[in-house]
Amino acid sequence: MPIAVGSTAPDFTLKTMTPEGLADVRLSDHRGKDTVVLLFFPGAFTSVCTTELCDVTSGLGSYQALNAVVYGISVDSAFAQSGWAKANQIEVPLLSDYRREVVAAYDVVLPDLAGLGPSATRAVFVIDKEGVIRYAEQTENPGVQPNFDALLEAVRAVA
Repeated sequence: MPIAVGSTAPDFTLKTMTPEGLADVRLSDHRGKDTVVLLFFPGAFTSVCTTELCDVTSGLGSYQALNAVVYGISVDSAFAQSGWAKANQIEVPLLSDYRREVVAAYDVVLPDLAGLGPSATRAVFVIDKEGVIRYAEQTENPGVQPNFDALLEAVRAVA
């Protein structure tokens, strides 16, 4: 089960690829300013993950209109994520949890992804401006996408 609604979101610093190179993203930098949506996904270059992140990219304006920042998180390297994003026009900022510390902190570890070892389950979290988790969903099957209508409604509720 993912970390419970009402819990304080575990802080983290993860790497992302920017046009200037690798950069750090800290969850705590959004405290007091933004609602944050975290989209955990099993792996770049997989069909369901590509569909999910492309769909979220096409609806990114709906989240931005509610002053929400959306991040995708996987255990892929920032370099792999960047190549995948470019190949698929994914505009959601992607964060690399290469050390698998954040997936453990949010309790969304997929023990084995197709024989490749531990990964992230497919899960989503909405974190309010005070850093409290207001919505959490984890799909039982990594081939199933989260309920994006419920996710957007949760973002509206805290906006």
